[in-house]
Amino acid sequence: MAAAARRGPVPGGEKRILCVGLVCLDIINVVEAYPSEDSDIRCMSQRWQRGGNASNSCTVLALLGAPCAFMGSLATGPAADFVLADLRRYGVDVAHVVPQPTSCLPTSIVIASASRGTRTILHACGNLQDVTARDFEQVDLSQYKWIHWEARNAAEQAVMMQRVEQHNRARPPEDRVRTSVELEKPREEHLLLMGLGDVVFISKDLAQHFGYRSAPEALQGLRSRVQPGATLICAWAEEGADAIGPGGELVHSDAFPPETLVDTLGAGDTFNAAVIFALSAGKTLQDAITFGCRIAGRKCGIQGFDGIV
Repeated sequence: MAAAARRGPVPGGEKRILCVGLVCLDIINVVEAYPSEDSDIRCMSQRWQRGGNASNSCTVLALLGAPCAFMGSLATGPAADFVLADLRRYGVDVAHVVPQPTSCLPTSIVIASASRGTRTILHACGNLQDVTARDFEQVDLSQYKWIHWEARNAAEQAVMMQRVEQHNRARPPEDRVRTSVELEKPREEHLLLMGLGDVVFISKDLAQHFGYRSAPEALQGLRSRVQPGATLICAWAEEGADAIGPGGELVHSDAFPPETLVDTLGAGDTFNAAVIFALSAGKTLQDAITFGCRIAGRKCGIQGFDGIV
């Protein structure tokens, strides 16, 4: 069951984790097998589900017990009401949601194959503008121990991350905000963010875009793009995940596939959130990516996210 909504300060003064990025509506159609073009088939089931990488990661963090907040733009209307209510249902702080009353909520039509466990996504981004560096100025950084960005409007997000760097310079190590960024899509404009985060997640798609054939190869090849002392992480589906830590050590975790592959939608967001949860709690990099693979494996064995812990 989802946690009750948290309002006001977190009990005990525990600092939150903030995720910045997209929230959208996923309309998930479960079919026996992926349809051929120009066919007419029946769905086994259909459901509405809140989606978006940063939004999904908040769900997982909340289920793991981490006080967390979401920052992103939100349109108005019944679909937006649905996703906002669902964030609150999981206890995610929505104080930094930025209303966009003249925009449309992004929607993803998901075709989930029950026989193969795959998901195909048709995304309509609409006209929703992402949150800006000016919006981010309203965030009280002292309330957060970790801020994670889903790479989107990279130039604005770079300014946000630089604000956190400036904030950290005046604080002792125990009061500094750790930062992470996820680069999923192979878009040139996102690459500038690779050199800014304390922890950088790169996707298999991005690694393959650069011509790399494995996670270790990608990490070695892209390590020079991250800032000194940063951690670089790459998950590679059924082959597990690898990471290079600040000292240059390479660590690996095998995947933990479920007995039956049910639903892979959001598995990457689950991995990222679980790794952030573990690292923010002081776990080693090895333990963190192993934990991330375990939780992502559990997610692939269930519909949605409830039941991963």
